[in-house]
Amino acid sequence: MPEILIASLSPTGHIGPLLRVAQGLVDRGDHVTVLTSAAHEAKVRAVGATPEAISAEADFDLTRLDIDLPGRADTSGIKRVNFDIVRLFIAPMPHQTAVLSKLFNRRRFDAVIADAGFFGILPFLLGERARPPILTYTTTPLMVSSRDTAPSGLGLAPSSTMFGRLRNSTLNVLSQKVLLRQSHQAANQQLRRMNCRPLPMFILDSGLLADRYIVPTVPEFDYPRSDLPAHVRYVGVVHPVASQGFRPPPWWGQLDGDRPVVHVTQGTIDNADLGRLLEPTITALGGEDVVVVATTGGRHVSDLNMALPMNTYVAEYIPHDVLLPKVDVMVTNGGYGAVQQALSAGVPLVVAGNTEDKPEVAARVAWTGAGINLKTGTPTPAAVRSAVRKVLNDGRYRRGAQELEAAFARRDGVAEIAALVDEVITERVTR
Repeated sequence: MPEILIASLSPTGHIGPLLRVAQGLVDRGDHVTVLTSAAHEAKVRAVGATPEAISAEADFDLTRLDIDLPGRADTSGIKRVNFDIVRLFIAPMPHQTAVLSKLFNRRRFDAVIADAGFFGILPFLLGERARPPILTYTTTPLMVSSRDTAPSGLGLAPSSTMFGRLRNSTLNVLSQKVLLRQSHQAANQQLRRMNCRPLPMFILDSGLLADRYIVPTVPEFDYPRSDLPAHVRYVGVVHPVASQGFRPPPWWGQLDGDRPVVHVTQGTIDNADLGRLLEPTITALGGEDVVVVATTGGRHVSDLNMALPMNTYVAEYIPHDVLLPKVDVMVTNGGYGAVQQALSAGVPLVVAGNTEDKPEVAARVAWTGAGINLKTGTPTPAAVRSAVRKVLNDGRYRRGAQELEAAFARRDGVAEIAALVDEVITERVTR
């Protein structure tokens, strides 16, 4: 029975899919330990894995960032990006490495799957400490440097032409040597304090040091890269566990009528201000011949600062595996997981997001032809209305989403990750 360790940060977008991977490994007979926040202990046990807790210093709470990190609220733009990388991902490294060392001393693991944001794995990847095979798992669109793509965060389409590669090279140098220089230097300073050698590559490329770099999407939803390392593996989406015990609201039957259904969501994290997307969308579509289903991501429905039109229904949360088969268009701020769930169901998108990795998600949606990128996180009702009408009336968007649906259906993310685990274990044994 293989012993597998999964190390993850605690935000839902990180731990959620990795718990699904843990369940898949347990179901096939592996013994799985999950290292994450103690707040997830019950969820870890529920999938049949053994929980190990990291301290508060080794993790962060997305709902308390401006409270727990003095000065963050005063930053924006590239200063905010550097602030977050340094404080959220680099500062916890020594605490994460320490608990990993204790676990490795206490138990022999056959393989480790590490959240790519769990930078405490870096001293082991750099060869400073004995380690089992390690696979890194990215929770964002692939952001490794390439001659065929601009640096992550700009939302630019790829280009492999002579001028495109010149653009990419210039922007990659600018990003690494100027804009994000502070983050890279902070990582090396932290490693030096831990008696480790410096990174041989840019900090955001460091996941490539692992034996395998897992990308939980399909190649069709990512940019082609002629210089992609062979150990980077696309596995398909990691679907959440199917929902159970869903009780339809009284208005559920309205979704089976003749009118198109438009679903709008701001996810469960970037939903502090429902006026960014939910309210403009409800306003935009109130007079349209559609049914609108808005979910607040856990916020109380009364937090919406508006009267609801007759064609609009609101819930705090509805499982996507239940809702999406009834949806014709999804309006979203571009959360990577939610977007892939929609595309896996063949639902075209209107994306309005400008925080974290959302510009990259939105750019990929537009590039694949599966939806419209509004290129803002605060669209006007008129912009939303125009985009929704266009997606509903132009069949190319539906066809683009359905092509991706077919690509996702050909892959089983959990099964492919399990196969990669077996692959690295076998490689280590046969060396």
